[in-house]
Amino acid sequence: MAIKVRAAVPDDAPGICVVYNQGIEDRAATFETQTRSPDDIVHWFGDDACPVVVAVEDAEILGFASTSAYSARECYAGIREFSIYVHRQAKRRGIARLLMTTLFDEAAKAGCWKVTSRIFPENTASLELCKSLGFRVVGTHIRHARLDGEWRDVVTVERLLDQI
Repeated sequence: MAIKVRAAVPDDAPGICVVYNQGIEDRAATFETQTRSPDDIVHWFGDDACPVVVAVEDAEILGFASTSAYSARECYAGIREFSIYVHRQAKRRGIARLLMTTLFDEAAKAGCWKVTSRIFPENTASLELCKSLGFRVVGTHIRHARLDGEWRDVVTVERLLDQI
């Protein structure tokens, strides 16, 4: 069956939770350390200005990409931070690219003009994907936060959505 990427709905929270918890456990893409429950995820829905998309195959969620507000300041209303996670067993199948291109479309429809994220420098797969999708590296935040007691740097990337 083909992979379908679509807007996420609240019923997707359990599947998103599985994928997100893998990312938390792997310590390769987030500073978060506490796994989530579907109840923690369901609050992501209902804000049309912050799209969430999922990749689905045979009714199983293989990955998701989400957005959140960059800042509460009105001048930044069209900027979204994004996160993307792919199930461990589904990596290297082009799912991340499908998720990101769909997220670009959904974010632009929601009135956004830019997406940005912070990526661990060691996460070369994410950095390479972003580069191939037209992101530019803004810079590196040194000692941005601690993960498991260790200081971690992050690379900030951004992409204007009118580049679609």
